[in-house]
Amino acid sequence: MSVILVTGSYDHEIRFWEAWSGICSRTISRSGEAGQVNRLAISPDKRLLAAAIHKKVYIYETASSSSTPLTCLDAHTMNVTAVSFHSEGKWLVTGSEDGTIRIWDLRSAQVHRTYDNGAPVNDVCVHPNQGELISCDQAGCIKQWDLSENLCSHELTPAGDVPIRSVSLASDGSCLVAGNNKGKCYVWKINEEKSDLPRYQAVTKFSAHKKYITRVLLSPDVKYLATCSADTTVKIWSISENYEFRQEKVLQGHQRWVWDCAFSADSAYLVTASSDHTARLWEMASGETVRQYNGHHKAAVCCALHDGPG
Repeated sequence: MSVILVTGSYDHEIRFWEAWSGICSRTISRSGEAGQVNRLAISPDKRLLAAAIHKKVYIYETASSSSTPLTCLDAHTMNVTAVSFHSEGKWLVTGSEDGTIRIWDLRSAQVHRTYDNGAPVNDVCVHPNQGELISCDQAGCIKQWDLSENLCSHELTPAGDVPIRSVSLASDGSCLVAGNNKGKCYVWKINEEKSDLPRYQAVTKFSAHKKYITRVLLSPDVKYLATCSADTTVKIWSISENYEFRQEKVLQGHQRWVWDCAFSADSAYLVTASSDHTARLWEMASGETVRQYNGHHKAAVCCALHDGPG
């Protein structure tokens, strides 16, 4: 499986798609089980799919046809809103509306560590150095959690108590972008801990959308930022070397909220998931939809794509 493309929906189903044909190749139907699919993540080796479903995280094999998960991670007490693999695929990080961030050992399916964030967590990402996590929450805070020290080592509150919906870290660790409930984006340059400069140096902020931002995502080559919104669009911003963000394209086609997006490994394509029940594959160069994925019966709220080397 060279390309793994997965979507999750309020219809409780997880669907695997053939990216180019648009055909649904596998459905994990979970009949009789309650809980909407909130977030999806594919392991670095492409072997596993982590699906945040209500309060639990289910781990599926990507190459299997079975709808039975390999394991279930069950400790959060409210909706799991974020899920991310550590680079070696042995650990999983989750964030939840219960105000905690948990690190799981996938070999034992046990909680390895719990961070108490104190407010509902909206998003978590792993720093490329694999030693830190960045989270954002309903209270408007962005926090850096140090994996070795077991503590919150930095805290940012760019817009008071306006909830921060999404955070994205550059693949080279150079910058951090956050998007909030008022459609604003905030950008920090990340300096070396050893330098005299602040770890997070605010470089710019801009209004990306007039409505909610649901997801911000930096492209793997760090040349673009994608912002998804309640306004039904996805905007593509180019990033200059001195962190000037310029709107390049507006991806128009979805009929309702766009909830999630995922870049291809070469940054040439973007997948999006929307309340209009569909997912779309966009070509970055043209800004056009090149494939639409139809099959979900309710809002498609999350997607994951892994087409790089496994």
